[in-house]
Amino acid sequence: MIGEDVANARRRDPAAGSAFEVWLTYSGLHAVWGYRHAHRLWRWRLRVLARVVSQFTRFLTGVEIHPAASIGRRLFIDHGMGVVIGETAVIGDDVLLYHGVTIGGTSSAAGKRHPTIGSHVVVGAGATVLGDITIGESSVIGAGAVVLHGAPANSLLVGVPAVARPRRSAAENSFYVI
Repeated sequence: MIGEDVANARRRDPAAGSAFEVWLTYSGLHAVWGYRHAHRLWRWRLRVLARVVSQFTRFLTGVEIHPAASIGRRLFIDHGMGVVIGETAVIGDDVLLYHGVTIGGTSSAAGKRHPTIGSHVVVGAGATVLGDITIGESSVIGAGAVVLHGAPANSLLVGVPAVARPRRSAAENSFYVI
């Protein structure tokens, strides 16, 4: 899985150098690897140890991922610093988070209180996604957006508070007509 993560980072980040450089220097990857270790301990009911690993990973990377969160494969956190993912968050496969993203809750009540982020979602720098909401797959959340309501698949969410609108296809974004 580490090799898959490194290859994914190299595919998603045009500034990525060699696989060795990515493995050695990408704090977002180190945060995900630390989360996986902490999550395994959490599932084994070694909760305090899981939280210690989580906090140590936060200290090293600047990324805080609660060990109880559910995260799919190939999560890539680009630039990492300041990312927070809450306890009941669910994140699908192939998600890209930029720096300063918060996947947080709006309640201190027990139960599901953090967002569910579908697969193939991109969350821009500084975006905040709050509450027990669902963001459909292949959506894009713009930088600085504050998302308080769920959105269907293939949405573009921008603004404060964010408003969901359908994403344009690549053909619709083209300036050239073929």
